[in-house]
Amino acid sequence: MAEIYLAGGCFWGTEKYMSSIRGVLKTSAGYANGSTENPTYEDVCYKDTGHAEAVKVEYDPGVIKLSFLLALFFESIDPFSHNRQGGDVGTQYRTGIYYTDPADKEIVECVLTSLERRLNRAVAIEHGLLVNFYPAEEYHQNYLQKNPTGYCHISPSLIKKAANAIVDPAFYPKEGNNTLKARLSKMQYDVTVNKATEPPFSSEYNSLYSDGIYVDITTGEPLFSSKDKFDAGCGWPSFTKPIDPFTVKEREDNSFLMRRTEVISRAGSAHLGHVFADGPNGGLRYCINGASLRFIEKAQMEKEGYGYLLKLI
Repeated sequence: MAEIYLAGGCFWGTEKYMSSIRGVLKTSAGYANGSTENPTYEDVCYKDTGHAEAVKVEYDPGVIKLSFLLALFFESIDPFSHNRQGGDVGTQYRTGIYYTDPADKEIVECVLTSLERRLNRAVAIEHGLLVNFYPAEEYHQNYLQKNPTGYCHISPSLIKKAANAIVDPAFYPKEGNNTLKARLSKMQYDVTVNKATEPPFSSEYNSLYSDGIYVDITTGEPLFSSKDKFDAGCGWPSFTKPIDPFTVKEREDNSFLMRRTEVISRAGSAHLGHVFADGPNGGLRYCINGASLRFIEKAQMEKEGYGYLLKLI
């Protein structure tokens, strides 16, 4: 078992969010890295003790690596916000990562550097060795489990996404455009890098319904399961949901005088297609260019390193 201490705003929401993640064994709300001993909630709020509301996260590193745990933590915060998360304002609501094992220093610094590189901007997340941590009062522990309708700055939908996270992006590094251009076909490159759209009914995957997974052609990151594929009649491979809620990202697309939601891959930032609210049973339809995908049949998943996803097929 390993531990890490995370400050992400109000510890009610952060504890609920982190406790939902696969591989997290135990969480405790408390006050970290302040200047006084055994502070109370009132001390931290009104007496300028310097503590941050934080959560002690005990996890199984054999199930989830620290880098992946931190990647999920970043999804729950505004990394640019200083002394504020959601509607909570004050130094006690600052964001931070505090470790007790010096070996974690390199990992923490590496993921923060990667985050800043991806966002192209410095973040307001402090990090360093844990100086002190005092458990909060009992009524704060697992507060939202005891009070399901209580205040939370993290949305229930995001907490649900965290509970279903299984794909670690660190295993699927992004290649440079020159490397991709040499490796991919012209159509694959134009779609994933230049945001082109393949002609309808042109992809072999449009009518493929074999068991397996569809991965990002640029990185190999798993994106969709055959279990969630359906015939939308539109001419492009269509899915009701991604295999992991965090493996695809959405952004507004106003090109061609249309208002749409573009779908890109998380690890590779590759253009995949668009998502529409006209899927089965009132759900979503992820309309994906086959050129952005590579299909791996179920019988080959273990061999290619995707055995951990077999239960999702």
